[in-house]
Amino acid sequence: MRRPDEPFTAAVTGLGLVTAAGVGAEATWRDVTAPGAPPSVAHRPELDGLPCDFTYGVEDLDATAVLGVATQRLMDRFSQLAVIAAREAVADAGLDASVWDSGRVAVVIGSAHGGLPFYDEQSAVLAERGPRRVSPKLAPLTVVNGAASSVATDLGAHGPSFGVSTACSSGTVAIGTAHQLLRCGAVDVAVAGGAESPLSRLLIASACTMRAVSTRRDEPTRACRPFDAERDGFVVGEGAGLLVMERPEHAAARGARVRAGVAGYGASSDAHSAVAPDPEGNGIERALRTALADADVAARDIGHVNAHGTSTVMNDQIESGVLGRVLGAHPLVTSTKGRTGHTLGAAGGIESALTVLALEHGLVPPTANLENQDLNITADVVAKEARAARLDAAVKTSLGFGGHNAVLVLTRT
Repeated sequence: MRRPDEPFTAAVTGLGLVTAAGVGAEATWRDVTAPGAPPSVAHRPELDGLPCDFTYGVEDLDATAVLGVATQRLMDRFSQLAVIAAREAVADAGLDASVWDSGRVAVVIGSAHGGLPFYDEQSAVLAERGPRRVSPKLAPLTVVNGAASSVATDLGAHGPSFGVSTACSSGTVAIGTAHQLLRCGAVDVAVAGGAESPLSRLLIASACTMRAVSTRRDEPTRACRPFDAERDGFVVGEGAGLLVMERPEHAAARGARVRAGVAGYGASSDAHSAVAPDPEGNGIERALRTALADADVAARDIGHVNAHGTSTVMNDQIESGVLGRVLGAHPLVTSTKGRTGHTLGAAGGIESALTVLALEHGLVPPTANLENQDLNITADVVAKEARAARLDAAVKTSLGFGGHNAVLVLTRT
């Protein structure tokens, strides 16, 4: 068993992505690196009358056809997306769930809200039709751990299985937690990341009141514009992003292709506000420095940052300042939320998978809709077109409501 302070790199052997940019890792990567058509943003009838009535959705997916009617009915939408992403990730890793040591397989999936849309639906049922008509499936379908439970059941994984909920850093914390499980030898394989389908009228209405989301109803495909001088808030999206991570000895023993490594993890709490980040960025800086130390990687070796980059005025500026203080001006920074939307608890999982692909391809995706970079943001933010570069190590940053910060250091194989 390794000491907790001993450097450890988990082998990433599989990726699974279901996003508004595409169904599947290859389709998503193709869209975020060479965007052709406008992003998959659409007005939602269920949001009529709200200042923000548009979201990013996974349009090219028939979940019933993939999962079957009976299976689909046992899951909320966020769990369905997680199961589909998990199947892709496990297949990509070349693992056979029918023969693996299932007691040594963990499932750790983050979500900020769980099955919130089903709450909306059942609240309406209660108000309009009475308590006898409320679904008995409300609890199992809506709990935050629903995605982890559904994936574990679908794969037959009998190791530790749990949900992580730290707002918008949930997916990143889930991967970091899986890294720790592998490091201490508790499991050999972990399926980890995030899943979210937060297309809820109640949630979006609250976000509008908070002034956290963009209200560019006349140009929704250009509304999410991280680091741009005219950004006015994020745009909610749905999706799932999962990694298959293994102990390096386990991956080597079966001759697995290793796509990248998760080498370091850092987490912290701002302990500042329920919604606003620490204006000095002390919390995210602490998490970033912890992750670098954990990975035993120097700041100068980080070539790329997939930033949290939400397109909100304060967050983008604070995050950029921290990256400059810790990493300097050399890393190529991007936010991929202009193509996927802000998927809240799923964001860290999706963006970590995209960071793995950036390391593999030596290519940093552009930040969609970035036309005039905010002069207060001094980072080298990639815009317009993807930029090729040799990348040996990269960072994924996440900030969540409540001051939950999480950072991963990923390395090229």
